[in-house]
Amino acid sequence: MTETDQPTRQRVARSILVNGPSTAAALAERLQLTPAAVRRHLDQLLAEGAVDARDPRPAGTRGRGRPAKVFALTERGRDAFDQQYDDLATEAIRFLAETVGEEAVRAFAERRAAFIERRFPEVAAEHPAASPAEVLALVFSDEGYAASVRELPVVGEQLCQQHCPVSHVAHEFPQLCEAETEAIGRVLGTHVQRLATIAHGDGVCTTCIPSTQKEQVTS
Repeated sequence: MTETDQPTRQRVARSILVNGPSTAAALAERLQLTPAAVRRHLDQLLAEGAVDARDPRPAGTRGRGRPAKVFALTERGRDAFDQQYDDLATEAIRFLAETVGEEAVRAFAERRAAFIERRFPEVAAEHPAASPAEVLALVFSDEGYAASVRELPVVGEQLCQQHCPVSHVAHEFPQLCEAETEAIGRVLGTHVQRLATIAHGDGVCTTCIPSTQKEQVTS
């Protein structure tokens, strides 16, 4: 691997991080690279254990031939994007729990999640045409979560966080995830359901947001 390869390889990995599991063809189009170049970088990422190749989920009628593999980041691949000092942060919160108690951990988690309620009105005002879920995606993306929104039939929208900068800490202290979910519910004025979290081994953090919230962007 040459030094000039590394920035492009990081672009490939980041594109998967932000957009979710992707085919080589989708990556090539998204990054304006040749398919051969993308495959070369994917081969190296596979060898490093940073991505793995998966069969795509079936979606409707499939044509002839074997469907293209999708490439997803592994835990090792995500580690390259995680904030440093995860071990120190975990030790610090563990010490807080042991010396002060679980309530202190809960209070810390709520304080950390305060950015959601603080930033939501500001971002909603800056993007009046955005749905509440889209506003949340912008808020979370600003905090390093690489968030996006997916439309769901009948149910509403789904907030998808392709990255979690505190996933290693949240694996041991789920209060961090719980505080975020509760803050999301408060800014939207409704019950929301966290369906999956990276901290517990899922590929993406997903939160289901009821469709009724689409009319309540700034109310």
